[in-house]
Amino acid sequence: MFISKQNTIRWNLLIIATLVVVGVVLLGIRWYDIPLYVYLQQYNYVAWRWFANIFDGKVWVIVFGLATIVMYLKKTYDLRNDPTTHMHWFNIKFLTRDAYAKLKNSNAFLVFCSLVLSGVVVEILKFVIGRARPIFFDEFGIVGFFPGTFEWAFNSMPSGHTALSFSGLVMLGMLMPRFKVLTWGLAILIGLSRVAIGAHWPTDVILGAFVGMVAADVVLAIVRRIK
Repeated sequence: MFISKQNTIRWNLLIIATLVVVGVVLLGIRWYDIPLYVYLQQYNYVAWRWFANIFDGKVWVIVFGLATIVMYLKKTYDLRNDPTTHMHWFNIKFLTRDAYAKLKNSNAFLVFCSLVLSGVVVEILKFVIGRARPIFFDEFGIVGFFPGTFEWAFNSMPSGHTALSFSGLVMLGMLMPRFKVLTWGLAILIGLSRVAIGAHWPTDVILGAFVGMVAADVVLAIVRRIK
């Protein structure tokens, strides 16, 4: 979305998009978050709960993390008899370079890096923003912000599920363009599910989706530019 054909970030577009998203989020907090949240509650189907379990952020990270490890071990094993390859298992610098050389073209590695980056950014934003989850509104009619805590009840914004889903699925869409409609569609459904089951406000999902998209673009630009 923000990456050019030369694998560079289109910073002007990214800055404009960031300002637009911030504006949309602020407007949502002020005006449309509550009515849209209440409206989507009537679609709180069991299927949305299935989405929440299957596409949990931790599941994404574990699956693609294991796939990355397996890919690295397989390539290392395939090159075991190559006289030009000498493994130095206790040399961290060597292992880092070796892993990058073998994995930089791996889809699993790119998705994993995208997931990690979006996950780190999300946790920082959750701590800084400290938004109360919709459960407080459902039970007590309370909304608000309580920054500076990692407590689950006060880390609603942005949506971690949405961010990691978008970072992984947008990356897969860029790597496999023929499935782009499917990956984007699935990411949007996952985001909607977070509101429908009462876990997040709509603007939590909007910000999470944006973080995920940017993370995917940044990772792809960096990995493909490093020689």
